[in-house]
Amino acid sequence: MAVYTEVSLEQAAGFLKKLKMGTLKTIEGCAGGIENTNYFVTTTQGPFVLTLFERLTAEQLPYYLRLMKHLATQGIPVPDPASNSDGDVLHALNGKPAAVVNRLDGKSELAPTAAHCACVGDMLARMHLAGQSFEMRQPNLRGLTWWNETAPVVQPFLSPEQAALLGSELAYQNHVATLSTYTALPRGPIHADLFRDNVMFASGKAALDGPKLTGFFDFYFAGNDAWLFDIAVCLNDWCIDLSTGLADKERTDAFLAAYQAVRPLSAAERALLPAMCRAGALRFWISRLWDLHLPREASMLKPHDPTHFERVLRNRVQSPLTLSEILPTV
Repeated sequence: MAVYTEVSLEQAAGFLKKLKMGTLKTIEGCAGGIENTNYFVTTTQGPFVLTLFERLTAEQLPYYLRLMKHLATQGIPVPDPASNSDGDVLHALNGKPAAVVNRLDGKSELAPTAAHCACVGDMLARMHLAGQSFEMRQPNLRGLTWWNETAPVVQPFLSPEQAALLGSELAYQNHVATLSTYTALPRGPIHADLFRDNVMFASGKAALDGPKLTGFFDFYFAGNDAWLFDIAVCLNDWCIDLSTGLADKERTDAFLAAYQAVRPLSAAERALLPAMCRAGALRFWISRLWDLHLPREASMLKPHDPTHFERVLRNRVQSPLTLSEILPTV
């Protein structure tokens, strides 16, 4: 849990009053997340999430907030940023850029079944298609360029074996990026961080008839990139055994079949999915190493274990994903 910028009850109340969002009743630091300061707030108008952005700039943020607004208008269940009287969705609080969004119903499913994975695959494909008409552009800020810049910074903290893995995989991903197949990958806005704790499912009586996805959230790593990378990030979290990092075939099959039913993968995507699964593991191994060894000051912060994605990467290298039995040729 991370709170880098403290917000008092009085400060939050005045901020929300200016946005005409009702009278503040409660405010509580959010569990999870290590990039931004997040608070759950409840007003007389309902529950919301207040976010103060710690790394992203005011120039970068309109992309993320406007993307959520766009997806919401296209029927994708995502948080809808609140606007002020001028129609602005980006605000400021305690010297930091800030936003307020509606709090989604339900809860995250941290032990997903194949049915949960199918729901995520289906909605991810719908999100990709809905994002095609979004006109703003911003690169994936945690893409290959960032990996190349950050790997030398974290390498001194690694064992010789780990450093060798990091170096060889980075070289491989730089090679993949030069391929014509990679250039041919369909692209558009991607979430880039759609882990289990960034998706909500209905709970209680609403879930009795099976999983019902109620929302995707935390779009603050989003950017324009290959849709296939988004798929790979999901496969590396939703469809693996967390204790070993090994792929779970049933959940993998369910996710890919559901995605494919909405948006069939291209030949280039089918060819590079194993490579992108490795890329997704590399990205989060590097970022978790960075968060662990080069932490920022925070009153509530517990960095994620980087060895988890080291295991995932090794497994993806040793046992590449086989698609022939999962995705029929279209």
